[in-house]
Amino acid sequence: MNDLDDLDRRILALLHVNGRASWTDIAQAVGTSTTTVARRAQQLFAAGAVRVSVAPHPEHDGPAHMFLVRVSCAPGSQLRVAGLLARNPEIRFVAVVTGTHDIVFELVTPKHRDLYTALVDYVHGIPGTLSSCADLVLHTYKVSYDWSTRLLDEIDAPAVPAPRPHRCEPDHLDEVDRRILAATAEDGRASSQSVAERLAVSESTVRRRLDAMLDRGCASVVTFIPAAALGFEAEVLLWLTVEPAMLDSVAERLSAERGVRFIAAMLGQASLMCEVIMPTTDDLYRFTSRTLAAVPGISSWTANVQVLPVKRGYLMWPWAQARIDAVLTPPPS
Repeated sequence: MNDLDDLDRRILALLHVNGRASWTDIAQAVGTSTTTVARRAQQLFAAGAVRVSVAPHPEHDGPAHMFLVRVSCAPGSQLRVAGLLARNPEIRFVAVVTGTHDIVFELVTPKHRDLYTALVDYVHGIPGTLSSCADLVLHTYKVSYDWSTRLLDEIDAPAVPAPRPHRCEPDHLDEVDRRILAATAEDGRASSQSVAERLAVSESTVRRRLDAMLDRGCASVVTFIPAAALGFEAEVLLWLTVEPAMLDSVAERLSAERGVRFIAAMLGQASLMCEVIMPTTDDLYRFTSRTLAAVPGISSWTANVQVLPVKRGYLMWPWAQARIDAVLTPPPS
């Protein structure tokens, strides 16, 4: 990650804005040739510095409960527990963190599902799990990928598109839609032609259906990049205690901050969870000592530094895969 130069990071930041942008459009934005951008980007993808996916909306299959769960592990078991959690298809996000807990994960489960099985039996059935704390997500205020755009301030970069509202019923998606989502989840830059050949349908069918799912908010194009690849040092989860009457105003104030990637209201030990990415620890210090301190309604907060993001958007991150595999793969007999 430390070997990337400014051009690499600007290409990554533009992919962050639009993971399906053409190499030509990116080249025009950064002021270099399409050939250079294509070569650099392909190297970045091959090195695992970036991954593009078409991710389904959490409720594309119907109403769902979302829980943020903090897990404490036996010493030395963190990677194994994180890897086993990441294998669960209902878990969208997993990270190994610092603090009083070792792992934070997000569970998205249908509302008809037995919560005791999902949150107690399953989690505590994983060897190495000592304790857990689950908070119900009541409302999501912001999910954004604009934290990287400060790298583009000096160029004519496209605006970050606003997330589209989810505007369709679960039965809008049929088997072909789901197969298209599965194919583009692994490779969000896959062409309509390549997906059509893989699924044995027409190219126009893939293009039309994918455009419809993106337009209706059933899915979105997301680009996953480790913060370190863009030169960012601080990737932190903040758990805020907020006066109940001030919850919306605090969330709206923090949502305006470019470094805030995610913010949600929760029912549990904290009122709000806020995921923050900052270029340096000095920037993080200014955010906590000035921004948070100046927001009326925040009474206290705790924090976890993400030391290893393992899964996001239902996908294992390439840079965590090798470490997880090394722990979970049994040695040869």
